[in-house]
Amino acid sequence: MLYLAAPRLGPGANERGSTARGVWLQGFGRMLVTAAVLALFGLAGCSQLPGIGPSRSDINAAATAKDGPRFGLIDVDTRVVGVMERWKPATLKERFGDQRPVGRQLIGAGDALQITIWEASGGGLFSAPVTDRAGPGARTASIPEQVVGRDGTITVPYVDRRVVALGRTPQEVEAAIVEGLTGKAIQPQALVTLTRNVSNTATVIGEVTQGARVPLSPGGDRLLEVLAQSGGVRAPTYDISLALLRRGRVERVSMTSVLANPRENNIYIMPGDVITATRDPQTFTAVGATNRNAVVPFEAAQLSLEEAIAKAGGLIDQRSDPEGVFIIRYEPQGQFNEFGFTAPGPDLGGQVPVVYRVNMRDPQALLMARRFPIRSKDILYVSNAPISELNKVLSIIQGFVLPTAGLVTVYAVR
Repeated sequence: MLYLAAPRLGPGANERGSTARGVWLQGFGRMLVTAAVLALFGLAGCSQLPGIGPSRSDINAAATAKDGPRFGLIDVDTRVVGVMERWKPATLKERFGDQRPVGRQLIGAGDALQITIWEASGGGLFSAPVTDRAGPGARTASIPEQVVGRDGTITVPYVDRRVVALGRTPQEVEAAIVEGLTGKAIQPQALVTLTRNVSNTATVIGEVTQGARVPLSPGGDRLLEVLAQSGGVRAPTYDISLALLRRGRVERVSMTSVLANPRENNIYIMPGDVITATRDPQTFTAVGATNRNAVVPFEAAQLSLEEAIAKAGGLIDQRSDPEGVFIIRYEPQGQFNEFGFTAPGPDLGGQVPVVYRVNMRDPQALLMARRFPIRSKDILYVSNAPISELNKVLSIIQGFVLPTAGLVTVYAVR
């Protein structure tokens, strides 16, 4: 037990001492209450209080600052959600078109050709044994595999000059060889087979089962067909992002976009294309008065605000401000303009910082939350309720007042 030392009173002074002590206690009590009230008002608006982030009023003030708004503050309603539902992501067809490759299989530099030559009878330039399918007395010879050089030509024995193969079909090369051997061989015939066509391939790399240069068929191959030839992707489709590089231009789409809208994204692949599959999980960040503050994966192709709140564990009943639910992201300038609002400055390279505000006290907001789409890398922020800030102040004052009041009580008892 704690005791306070008090002066010893002489005979006959007990009554006067008790009166003086009572007056002193009353004055001290009033002073204590006054200090507590002043501290209450002082701390209530103090920025030094612990907190999770800006309050609803702080965000509202920043959006209407005198020196200009720092971001666009938009209340989520039926009109806003309706505009969002009209937005369509960029597609590969818009970027590159969807032209089927030319059916003719042209030979390029680096391709390998197998050449076989026939003569009508023996005694000519080529004296290999008779083949089963050749005519009586016919002779055949196979020339070692020829790789088309950088100059686009190949070498064929007894042809005076190198045969041009670049940009030709195998049939056109056959005709050139026969022309070069006419008058030297006995009724020559030639067969040219394209054994390795590296110039008519697409490269597939990244999160695929087997990265490779995939040969393209003369009839044309679409994006998903080329991915299938490389063994498919190694992660869930909702975590895969595809980048198509063609003639120095790159366009990115999600794998789910290709599957959901093949008409616009499953385009024909052209020779020389590079397809990169990247594992890029879709996530959002939940902060503030939610039961789970973390980077939360979608684990699905799409996610609504309703589902995002559930994945974040819902709002904390004792702390959260249901009128202070915010979704923070950057919107492309063109899409933001469809809302009909003035974009805040400064210009951030075509991206507009936007804070969407949802009032969860409104039953209509629950319906809007089901239609509001969450994007990867969004921030879901829930502010503290004003009463929560007041409780913090009261707890601080309580920590100061109670020990002091205890000392006064002990002194009064004495």
